[in-house]
Amino acid sequence: MFAVIPVLDHVTTFAVEHWRDAVSILILWVMLYYAYLFFHATRGARIFTGLVAVWIALTLLSELLKLVVIGWILKSVSVFIVVAMVVIFQPELRRALAELGSNRLFSRFSAEGDQEFIENLCEMVGLLSKKRVGALIALEQSIELKPYLETGVAMDSLLSKELVQTIFHSNTALHDGGMIIRLRDERIMGAGCVFPLHQRELQDRSIGLRHRAGLGISEESDAIAIVVSEETGHISLAVEGKLEQNLKPEALSERLKELLFADPQPEEKDENPAAE
Repeated sequence: MFAVIPVLDHVTTFAVEHWRDAVSILILWVMLYYAYLFFHATRGARIFTGLVAVWIALTLLSELLKLVVIGWILKSVSVFIVVAMVVIFQPELRRALAELGSNRLFSRFSAEGDQEFIENLCEMVGLLSKKRVGALIALEQSIELKPYLETGVAMDSLLSKELVQTIFHSNTALHDGGMIIRLRDERIMGAGCVFPLHQRELQDRSIGLRHRAGLGISEESDAIAIVVSEETGHISLAVEGKLEQNLKPEALSERLKELLFADPQPEEKDENPAAE
């Protein structure tokens, strides 16, 4: 038993002296893990993997064979490689900063907000789905979509099914672009807008440009995108770079209320109060 005490003292001393190292390793591990989640499925990830592999191979080779010139070159170009990484991963970095800067508490409707607006919107999307009219609608929250609004035609209109069907009709000039709806005042702010395309590789090869644009705008901002397929009429929802497909208008309405309202389903009051 007395032999265990020195061991415990040694472990305690080691922990006291190196706890900062453990915290540093934990922080680095968390940063690398979330960086992996952001970048692992992107096209730039392959370029990054190739550059890192070449960098490690040349570094080991220069150290083992004492190649002074190669080592000096690697140290000299390290700054340029960092700049190149920023350029390669620009879409992913913008997405990460957008998510970091968005505040979900202020981007949601209040519990007393008008849920009828969501129901009317989903009813209009259902009509477009039945008629197989392709549509792309971005719901603006806390992050303004002004840069994308400038790529289309600015509007300031109340939401109506006649206007929505006219905008997305195949013979109109604005049907190929996206529509932007500002949630805080429930108005159509623009149509025919160009949204950034999703940069990650998708397993479903049938997903077209309209769906990629919906995913892209949901990555670059906290906007929620509604997509109606022109070929099948299926309704999809893009949220934070993820696509939820084949939704019915009723399911779409419930999902939007879940995302936008703090308390989409208030608790039901007891209809049978206790007797006094």
